[in-house]
Amino acid sequence: MKIAVCVKHVPEGNAKIDPSTKRLDRAGEGALNHFDANAVEEALRVKGDSDTEVVVVSLGPARAADSLRKALAMGADRAVLISDEAAAGSDLVATSKLLAAALEKESADLVLFGQQASDSDGAVLWAAVAERLRRPVVSQAAELSVAEGSLKVKRQTEFGYDVIESPLPAVVAVSDAINEPRYPSLKGIMGAKKKPFDTLSLADIGVDAGEAGEAGSKTEVLGLSDPPSRGDARKIEDDGNAAQAILDFLAEKRLV
Repeated sequence: MKIAVCVKHVPEGNAKIDPSTKRLDRAGEGALNHFDANAVEEALRVKGDSDTEVVVVSLGPARAADSLRKALAMGADRAVLISDEAAAGSDLVATSKLLAAALEKESADLVLFGQQASDSDGAVLWAAVAERLRRPVVSQAAELSVAEGSLKVKRQTEFGYDVIESPLPAVVAVSDAINEPRYPSLKGIMGAKKKPFDTLSLADIGVDAGEAGEAGSKTEVLGLSDPPSRGDARKIEDDGNAAQAILDFLAEKRLV
């Protein structure tokens, strides 16, 4: 059995938009998206002591290798990074095409995603990839088990839980409630350096440059602006009397 986990390298701290490109500024420090760490952890738990292969897949610049290496240090067996200048600026449509092309080559029985990415919170990429792969998809997985060519998922909803069964191959987006990701051990960190790591271009996955980046994207950012003013907002500096100042403000507005 093979499990592929799609992960993302996201900016650390407060994300900023580059006004010249109207894209997220990814020049600073980055880290493995914490929702994706749950997906990696779940893949390792499903693997257990079996001979299942866990491969982590990502799309991004060369520095995204850092996040893939963390996944390898956690216990994943192999990493694949799609990194090509022509892919810069890919929106959801183009990104899903590139990931689906790489996953087609992997022919994994199970593809896992984190529920969303902390730099965009779109929570739809997994659905777009599943559509391209023509595979069943389950989201918000709080529990996951695999047996005899099928999977069972306990799915979180606002009204409780659904229990869904699906044949393999399939795509599953896991919630952060599914597990607690392990910390890479020193042995794992050292061992990650020796594990297979493939960096692929668009040509390697069979995608034309015109189908990636801005050329292959179906959405465009037309402009950026500051959020509207909040009107007569009052800022209170805490010099030891902040609580009283807030109470006075609420009393002035007849809210207490």
